[in-house]
Amino acid sequence: MAVAVRGSRGGGGSGFGGFSLRSFFSYRIFVSAMFSLLFIATLSVLFTTNPSTPHHDSALPTTGNAYMRRTFLALNSDPLKTRLDLIYKQANDHVTLVNAYAAYARKLKLEISRQMRMFDDLASNFSNLQMKPSYRSALFESDGPLDEDVLRHFEKEIKDKVKVARLMIAESKENYDNQLKIQKLKDTIFAVNELLIKAKKNGAFASSIAAKSIPKSLHCLAMRLVEERISHPEKYKEEEPSPEFEDPSLYHYAIFSDNVIAVSVVIRSVVNNSDEPWKHVFHVVTDRMNLAPMKVWFKMRPVERGAYVEVNAVEDFAFLNSSYVPVLRQLESSKLQKFYFENRAENATTDTHNMKYRNPKYLSMLNHLRFYLPEMYPKLHKILFLDDDVVVQKDLTGLWKIDLDGKVNGAVETCFGSFHRYAQYLNFSHPLIRERFNPRACAWAYGMNIFDLDAWRQEKCTEQYHYWQNLNEDRTLWKLGTLPPGLITFYSTTKSLDKSWHVLGLGYNPSISMDEIRNAAVIHYNGNMKPWLDIAMNQYKKLWTYYLDNDMEFVQMCNFGL
Repeated sequence: MAVAVRGSRGGGGSGFGGFSLRSFFSYRIFVSAMFSLLFIATLSVLFTTNPSTPHHDSALPTTGNAYMRRTFLALNSDPLKTRLDLIYKQANDHVTLVNAYAAYARKLKLEISRQMRMFDDLASNFSNLQMKPSYRSALFESDGPLDEDVLRHFEKEIKDKVKVARLMIAESKENYDNQLKIQKLKDTIFAVNELLIKAKKNGAFASSIAAKSIPKSLHCLAMRLVEERISHPEKYKEEEPSPEFEDPSLYHYAIFSDNVIAVSVVIRSVVNNSDEPWKHVFHVVTDRMNLAPMKVWFKMRPVERGAYVEVNAVEDFAFLNSSYVPVLRQLESSKLQKFYFENRAENATTDTHNMKYRNPKYLSMLNHLRFYLPEMYPKLHKILFLDDDVVVQKDLTGLWKIDLDGKVNGAVETCFGSFHRYAQYLNFSHPLIRERFNPRACAWAYGMNIFDLDAWRQEKCTEQYHYWQNLNEDRTLWKLGTLPPGLITFYSTTKSLDKSWHVLGLGYNPSISMDEIRNAAVIHYNGNMKPWLDIAMNQYKKLWTYYLDNDMEFVQMCNFGL
C-alpha cells in the first residue's frame, strides 16, 4: 500500500512538471517566430516599394521613400551611396541660400536684374542637374550598386555650381546687407517722420490753446480792477473829454486792445522814450467787458510826464453797426458762426495750417477798427497805429515828419526772396484777385503804421475795404484776418519805411539778432509767444517786463512778470 501511494504521488508530480516545461519552451518558440516574420515582412515592404522622386524648381528631393531607401542601402556599407547623400545635402543647402538672396533682392526691388537672373538660373541648374536622364537612372532610380564614374562626374558638376554660388554670394552679400540696412533706415525715418508730423500738429494745437487762453494773472488783474471800481465808485466818475484828444498839432496814437497790462506797457514805453511826452495823446479802444478795468487802471496809474490817455469802448462809436460794417454783418451769419464755434476738439489737429484762422479774434471788431480810423477821429490829420504786443524803444515823432508822397500807409515791408509776397496771403486762383493784383508784390506788416488820414479820405480806402470784405463772405479771396484786406485796401498806397523802425518776430523767432533788436525803434512780439504768457521766449521777455509797472499793487498781487 505504501509503495503504491509513493509511486502514485511521484508519478503525478513528474507528469505535471514535464507538462509545464514543454509549454514554456513552446511559447518562446512561438514568440520568436512571430518577431522573425514581422522583421521579414518589414524588409520586404522596404525593398519592394517603388521609390518616388519628387521634383521641385528650387530644391533637391531629400524626403520620402527614395531617401529612406538610400539610407538603408548606406547601412549596408555602400560608401558610394553615403557619398551621394553628402553631395545631395551640400547641393540642397546652397540652393536654399541662393533662393534666400534672390528673395531679398526681389523684396528690396533692387535694380540689379542681372544678378537676380543669375541667382534664379543657378537655383534652377541645381534642381535640373539631378533630372538629367543619365544621373536619374544611374544614381536616383537604380536598385543596384552605383556607377562610380557617374557619381564622380555628378559630384564634379555639383562642386562647380557650389563654387559659382559661393562666389556670387560673397560678391553680393555686402551689397544686399547694405541695402537691407538702408531699407530699415528708410522705414525708421518714415516712422519717425510720421511721429514728428503728429507731434507738430499736437504742438501747434497746444500752442494755439495757450495763446488764445486768458492767463490767470491777466484775469486776476481785471477782477481786481473791477472790484476797485465797485468798491469806490466815487473815485471813477466820468470826466469831460480833454481838448487835446482832438488837437491835430499833437502826436496821436491808436491802440485797440482788451489787454490792460499790454496797453499799459505800450504807453509806458512810448512815454519813457519820447523827448516831449506832453505832446503825445493815446486813444485806447477796448470792448465793453474791459472798459471798466482799463479806465480804473489809468485812473490809478496816470500816465507820467504829461501824456494824455483817452479810453473808449467799441460801442461808443455809434456808426459801427451791422448795417454799415461788413464784418459785424457776417458775424451774424449762422454759417460763419458754425465755422468758428463748432470747431470740435477731435478735429482741431487735422489741419494745423488753417487752425489759427478759426480763432474768432479775426472777426473781432477790435481787430477791424483799424479800417475806420478817419471816421473815429475826424479832426486828426495823421495817427500812428500800434498793436498791443509791441514795445517802443526810441522816440517816434520822426514818423510824423516822413513824407509819405501822397500815400496813405507808412509801413515796413516784410518780403525777402519768395517769402511774404501777396501770393502767400491772397487766393490768386480767383479771377478777381488775379486780375487786380501782382502775386510778386511785397507784403508789409501791421503793428506800427503811420496813416495819413487826409489821404485816406481822399482815396476812399474804407469804401475799398467794404467792397472787398463783402466779396469775401465765403472766404474765397483770402482766409481771414486783417492783413490780407489791408494788403488789398492799401495796394499801391503804401510807403515803405526803413526796417529799423519796426522789427518783427519776437513772438515766434528765437534767432533774431540782438543788435537788430537794440537798433529798432519798435519791437513786435507777433506770434503765439506773447511776452505776458508762460510760453514767451525768455531772451526777449525782459525787454517787455522792463516797462511793466511793478509798483502797482494789483500787479504784485497777480504775479505779473515772474
